[in-house]
Amino acid sequence: MMIKKDNRPRGIHWLALAALVLVWGSSFILIKRGLVAFSSADVGALRIAISFVVLSPLLVTHLRKVPRRKLIYFVLAGIIGNGLPPFLFAIAQTVIDSYMAGVLNSLTPLFTLLIGVMFFGIRTRWINALGVAIGLAGAVGLMYAANGSEINNVWYGLFAVAAAVCYAINMNLIKRYLSEFSALTITSVVFMFIGIPALVYLFTWSEMIPVLESHPRGWESLGYITILAVVGTAVAMIIHNWLIKQTSPLFTSTVTYLMPVVSIAWGVADGEAFFLLYMLWIAIILAGVYLTSKGYNRKKISNLTHNKA
Repeated sequence: MMIKKDNRPRGIHWLALAALVLVWGSSFILIKRGLVAFSSADVGALRIAISFVVLSPLLVTHLRKVPRRKLIYFVLAGIIGNGLPPFLFAIAQTVIDSYMAGVLNSLTPLFTLLIGVMFFGIRTRWINALGVAIGLAGAVGLMYAANGSEINNVWYGLFAVAAAVCYAINMNLIKRYLSEFSALTITSVVFMFIGIPALVYLFTWSEMIPVLESHPRGWESLGYITILAVVGTAVAMIIHNWLIKQTSPLFTSTVTYLMPVVSIAWGVADGEAFFLLYMLWIAIILAGVYLTSKGYNRKKISNLTHNKA
């Protein structure tokens, strides 16, 4: 028996998408502020641990809703979609500018389609493949234009690209295997699997306590990371997972269309160097993302998760 579901976005979905644009577009400047006092490892772990603490009251209710056979998918979603990216972006931003990380994150829809086609049975057209090629070419051009002969900076940019790949895998995982659960259940349970290890790391091996005791801007950096964790991770991931369930992974990933505008605005306001030439490469990236999304078969991806025997 096939259960049909209308996945076309409506007004409330576009409002949620706009909220994610503003929140996640501001995440990169908050990561930069966190790195003033903390290492990249500590920034990533703090972001995860604080999010877990905020979400932990939901566990009592929502963990009971998850059958054991589904736990493996929550573990994978936790590690891939929420565990690795905070560390990858923090590592990247030890070298590259915050706006650059935001722009490279806009590659997420390209990888969402690629991974969907390769592993989740999503059909595509030649124009989508062309969009992937154009988007990736734009990313290479932007990194080269911004860093020139500084090949080390390019390598650090690849950490941000890897984070986009993680997000893309996670979107397909949630849509394919966790669509039956509420956004609150998904978000709270996935953070259980990564939040506890993050807390153990922070209170055993990290430099968190010494930094708070001795660094003149330690508590200020912690405040920025807390905002990032509570608003940019815990609350935003609930909205994000709800959008994936209500629409599609590709629609949800288009939050990255406007995120670069927000991240660039923050970067310029913070004194980061930005040249008009960069706009050409950013336009190429977004053109690739648009072509990747063009003609996308939402019915196909909907059927992947709503076919019942």
